[in-house]
Amino acid sequence: MTKQIAMRISAAILIVVGFSVLGLIALGLVRAFAAKPIAAEPLPAVTVLEEKVAVEAVAMDAEQEEAAMLPETVSNSPFVVKRILQIDEPFVHGYYKWDDEGVPDGEIVITVDLKAESISVFRDGYEIGAAVIKFGDALKPTPTGVFPITQKSKDHISNIYHVPMPYMLRLTNDGIAIHAAEVKWGYGTRGCIGVPEEFARLLFEQVELGDRVIVTNGKRLGLGEPIVAG
Repeated sequence: MTKQIAMRISAAILIVVGFSVLGLIALGLVRAFAAKPIAAEPLPAVTVLEEKVAVEAVAMDAEQEEAAMLPETVSNSPFVVKRILQIDEPFVHGYYKWDDEGVPDGEIVITVDLKAESISVFRDGYEIGAAVIKFGDALKPTPTGVFPITQKSKDHISNIYHVPMPYMLRLTNDGIAIHAAEVKWGYGTRGCIGVPEEFARLLFEQVELGDRVIVTNGKRLGLGEPIVAG
């Protein structure tokens, strides 16, 4: 009886030892597998050209999105600022600049900003002329608003003041007009808009009856902005 018990104990011990050995073997395999680096699948190579195309595509999308936010496409409307003249000289009384080289034909729109004491001429949205002006004094201020040109007279004499008004472009029936004048600091008018004589001649040759003059007091324009009163 004692012999049989001893045999059973020995068998149990062998089983336990066997399971322990198997456990150690399994644990070693797990550790070995975990320590082995897993080969990553190689990423596709991206060439410099592909990167450039991708960047340009993103930039193009941004430009298209920005263009879509404008109320009107710049290239399709003469009443949107498409170019502003580069003026490097001091913008002082008596100064003007005119440059219509390469500018397409189109409708003329004239803007006058009394606060900035300046006039701008746009053709098809491109600024082709700019000048410092003189304008109405406290006794007879220059009115603001949108005025069509109703009369052109190269050698006009004022019906009210009986003085020459060369290259006159009439804006109102009560005597308000754009015309050539001696533009000096501190000088005013009786409501008219005075511009340098050569500028007046160039403007006179460009405009037609019905072309609009927008007179404002502090309205500045930037590229892409509509040319409107306000």
